[in-house]
Amino acid sequence: MTTRSATAAAPVSGTPRAANPSLSSLAAASGQIVRTGFAPAHAPDAVDQLAQALHPVAELDLVVLFVSPEADVAQVIASATERFGPAQVVGCTTAGEIGATGYTDGEIVAIGLPRSHFASRILRIEDLSAYDPQAMIDAMIQNRTEMTRTHAEWAGEFALLMVDGLSMREDTLTADLAPGLGPVPLFGGSAGDGTDFASTHVLFDGNARQNAAVVVQVRSSCGIRVFNTDHLRPTQQRMVVTGANPALRQVHEINAEPAAREYARLLGKDPEQLTSFTFAAHPVVVRIGGKHHVRAIRKVADNGDLMFFSAIDEGVVLTLAQSQDMVGHLSTALSDLTRQQTPDIILTCDCVLRRIEAQQKQLSPQISALLASHRAVGFCTYGEQVNSMHVNQTLTGVAIYPPTEPTTTTAEEKAWSRA
Repeated sequence: MTTRSATAAAPVSGTPRAANPSLSSLAAASGQIVRTGFAPAHAPDAVDQLAQALHPVAELDLVVLFVSPEADVAQVIASATERFGPAQVVGCTTAGEIGATGYTDGEIVAIGLPRSHFASRILRIEDLSAYDPQAMIDAMIQNRTEMTRTHAEWAGEFALLMVDGLSMREDTLTADLAPGLGPVPLFGGSAGDGTDFASTHVLFDGNARQNAAVVVQVRSSCGIRVFNTDHLRPTQQRMVVTGANPALRQVHEINAEPAAREYARLLGKDPEQLTSFTFAAHPVVVRIGGKHHVRAIRKVADNGDLMFFSAIDEGVVLTLAQSQDMVGHLSTALSDLTRQQTPDIILTCDCVLRRIEAQQKQLSPQISALLASHRAVGFCTYGEQVNSMHVNQTLTGVAIYPPTEPTTTTAEEKAWSRA
């Protein structure tokens, strides 16, 4: 992809791969519990390649697809639903994929959860503009109650959310879902469209849908640890949003000055030269509940407003943040997940802005190597969800551990899961 203007998103690099059945079948051959498959998005037999990698498909309870927007998305989900039945098939489009060798583009990543270790229930939200929050909460509670009854001996639980990344409804949705979670930790990602920001899709019931979301509630015999991490540190430089349109996540003024111009001034930059890399390298954060969370800037509008990836409003105090050692931080975070036990797999939702930063700083090979060495697979997002919050510029996911060596959950992890 190419950069279309100074304010358009920068291209994201990756390493497209040709079909490689031996690589796709690696998980099955090594006896790992969670199965993974990878196929080129343009391959006419992509779904067949994925089915071969996840074989035997009759053993699967759930298949999750992270689909490059380069694919015929509607055809992929229709074919996959038929091919993998009776397993439920869900997924979304991406802003890049995380495959067997780390960052990649133009692929379909498939994750298969076998019913020998997993049970799942699907909550479909077909219209983000017109759902009943209480009915949604009731359904989640019922789903969890059923799985607790049918799999009482299993203790691992998590919820996975995939939501339209252009809906601008993620903040509201995560807040509405929270009462239905109980003690179960949730993670997820906003569906992407590369760096085009034109058309994102959530996949379920054999269809590719817009302005929709799907929640997957999972119970497992495996050990579970949901995590969220970033490599950013707040500075002392603060600013106040003095003019905004919250419904559009659009900021008109900062410090009573035109938004883009004031943001650029604080950085010592020319407002005409603001790019997606600028936003990735110089994020702004808000303080909520004693912690700082990124409010990522998506682009500069034609009129000089700043468009955000998440909720924003007048009166919000923004703090500039600085990036720390991205590779070192990721290495520490992934090592922490393996300290007591090696995960069978790490499912990840990685913000596209992190990937852009890695690309611009020529860190993509190191980041990819770290992800691959820890068997972290997933997709690049337009935003991440963790428990009751929609966040940006983080790596969020779940580490799944073999049940033969149960993990010890610390008091801190328990508290985070209940947050």
